[in-house]
Amino acid sequence: MASKDQLIGLGILLGSVAGIVIYFYLVFLSLWSILIIQLTAFVAVAVVLAILAWIGYTLATTPPPAPIEELEKELKVEGQETGKEEGKADV
Repeated sequence: MASKDQLIGLGILLGSVAGIVIYFYLVFLSLWSILIIQLTAFVAVAVVLAILAWIGYTLATTPPPAPIEELEKELKVEGQETGKEEGKADV
């Protein structure tokens, strides 16, 4: 008996082949071929532009990272505090 993953893979394979056949019919044999091509092109462009918009929004709303100098200062301060605490624990 096939595993669950193999059945899912077979379903994806059959669905993809069916999609190719249906799309071929709609583009080349259907009376609606121009509309199908226009819709396909629109959806493809809209998806790409939506991804670019998402990237732009993320870049525009994400605060810039702290400069390396500030991070180094914070690490030194934390290291000094940790050293003091370790010295107190030994006493």
